[in-house]
Parts: sequence; structure tokens; C-alpha cells
Amino acid sequence: MQRIRIRFSRGEELKFISHLDIMRLWQRALHRAGIPLAYTEGFSPHPRISLAAPLAVGVTSQSELADVFCSKWVSPHSFTTALSRQLPPGIEISQVHMVAPTLPSLQSQVSQAEYEVEIETDKDQPGVKAALEHLLSLERLPWHHQRDTGTRSYDLRALISDLWLINWRQGHGTIGMRLRCDSGGSGRPEQVATALGFNHPTSIRRTRLILKTS
Repeated sequence: MQRIRIRFSRGEELKFISHLDIMRLWQRALHRAGIPLAYTEGFSPHPRISLAAPLAVGVTSQSELADVFCSKWVSPHSFTTALSRQLPPGIEISQVHMVAPTLPSLQSQVSQAEYEVEIETDKDQPGVKAALEHLLSLERLPWHHQRDTGTRSYDLRALISDLWLINWRQGHGTIGMRLRCDSGGSGRPEQVATALGFNHPTSIRRTRLILKTS
């Protein structure tokens, strides 16, 4: 059995597509490309395809990861050529390489994610930097998030690894965020922006997924 890892971008055309629909999109594209997929066992077999971490609706990305298990060997070049022809606008493959089939699941390897977050603000550049430094100086940041199932309370600070200012001009800035992204919890850029005192971001782009093994 062969395990192929795909690095790809997801642009504006698909930023409002749900995680479930993206999974269906990949399955259809792989089938049309004639990739010999491996299937799970049991009463309801399904293709062994996994994405590293769900991407929130409305967020774009330049560095997503997916693993595909094949029942027969396929060269990375042939795989890329066949699959690229079947992918819709908005998804572009940047790298394909083989990884050991025995490695832990891709989802379990993800530890952090980095984002570029565009915000509008009336703060000047020193004020933006001061807001970032203040949040990072906190030991805890109690947070309450309203969900359909009720209110969830947690420590937002524990989900923030680092914050930095990428660029700033009058009324507008881009903030870099490195947030936790694992089974224990995932930081949400829009919540961090709110905690910093900014309005909802004008755009969010995931720029990197950090694996425990990297």
C-alpha cells in the first residue's frame, strides 16, 4: 500500500465550502483521475483519504495537507498530472510526495497552525504592537463561546503560541498568528482578533500547518 501526501492551496473560489463538501470534492476528483484508491474494511468501505485539519468556512489557505492511500503504486508525477486535471478552480497542488504508510494519522500529527489575519483598526502602529504584547503577557484569558449546544468556557490564552505584526498602514494591518491546532483544542483567529480589541477580520488566510514530526 502506498501513502501519498499532498500540499495544496485553497483560494477564494472555495472559501465558503464546508469541510464535508471538500472531502466529497477530493473523492470525486481522485475517482475521475483514475487513482487506485485503497478502501477501509467493514460493512461500509470508504476511500482512505484524510485532511490534516478542517478549514473554517470563509478562510483561505496556501498550505493545506491531505493524505491519500493507494492500493497500487503511482509515481508522484503521474499522480499530480492526473489529479490536477480534475480539480476545480480554487485548489492548486504545490507538492506531492510519498510518506511511510505506518506513520500516525495526519490529523494526530498536527500541533499548530499559522495565519495571516487582515484587520481594520483606528490604532496606530505602536498601539497595535502594544495590544499584541499585552495579550501575550497574560497567563490566562478566560473566554466564553456561544454554541448551539450552549456556552463553552475555556482559556483562550492557552491556544495562542505567538502573535506578530506583519505590516501596518493607516487604518489597516496584517497580524500573524500561531495558534494551537490539535485534539485538545484549536485557536480561532477571529476570536483572537476580538480579544485584541479589533473588529471581525476582513480576511483570514492559513499559511502553514505545523506537524509534531516536523
